Amino acid sequence: MAYIFGPVPSRRLGQSLGVDTIPLKTCNWNCVYCQLGRSEPLINERREYIPREIILAELEATLRSHRPGEIDWVTFVGSGEPTLHNGIGWLIRQVKALTEIPVAVITNGSLLYLSEVQEELALADAVLPTLDAGSARLYRQINRPHPTLTFERLVDGLKAFRQSYRGKLWIEVMLVKGLNDGEEALRDLAAVLQEIGPDEVHVLLPDRPPAETWVQPTDDEGLLRAAAILGDIAHVVHPAAGEFDLSGYDDVMDAVIAIITRHPMREDQLEAALNRWAPAQVRATLAGLRTSGRAQRIERYGVRFWSAAPAHYPDPAQSQRTAPGQRR
Repeated sequence: MAYIFGPVPSRRLGQSLGVDTIPLKTCNWNCVYCQLGRSEPLINERREYIPREIILAELEATLRSHRPGEIDWVTFVGSGEPTLHNGIGWLIRQVKALTEIPVAVITNGSLLYLSEVQEELALADAVLPTLDAGSARLYRQINRPHPTLTFERLVDGLKAFRQSYRGKLWIEVMLVKGLNDGEEALRDLAAVLQEIGPDEVHVLLPDRPPAETWVQPTDDEGLLRAAAILGDIAHVVHPAAGEFDLSGYDDVMDAVIAIITRHPMREDQLEAALNRWAPAQVRATLAGLRTSGRAQRIERYGVRFWSAAPAHYPDPAQSQRTAPGQRR
């Protein structure tokens, strides 16, 4: 499978079957915390990056290969910003016709100011856009968007979508230490969230390899501050425990690449996910990953992660700097 991956464990979405609509890394943001590395270059053109019929055919085959109850959500998420694919609305409609499994879209929300994108996502059962900042200054520092994607457009799009959307609107906030976890930043964010009126706010921490080496998750004090300021609507979402389903692949290397292209994994997670193969084959696969040119190992937070080779992460030895606005 080239464009369908998982199911992968998600605390919010159970066993989530991923649908990837775009090549790595096609995105109009360059978030400092992105687990897929830097966006080089920024891309903000909507088009059919992958033929929609091919994506749908893979999805149909995957759904047929799983028993009822093995997939909790079909989730559009992957190698960048999924709404850059101009066929996402058609794909959502086809999925809804195929199965009763609910559909989620994980998006940065940057294109929700476009009426056509609002209409395309309207049939999804849950939409999870990102809002990390309550001010234009922090938005530029954290998300580093394409020049045409202003903070005003982001907020206006979220407000407009909330007014028309009948599904679950769950806004994601990634808390980065020293950037958006202070009292002023959180109060600005709370004010904007109140204007939007989401069903829930999911507070996330950058626990996978961030694009920038200086990015750190907020500490316990920051989480307590966020809970107090953002209110009862906000919930901290910790990493999910569970199995990564690699059963749709005959070749162990292809199975690994399919997951880590969209979902970089700790080495111990990867070894656990490969338990259906013989230990010798697992060892050979990990050794092969290092020499194949298809994968890379990234060190963050003292932990070794595996990610796809094309993902661009700066070398820690060459990227010793502090976050914008922080002192050394």
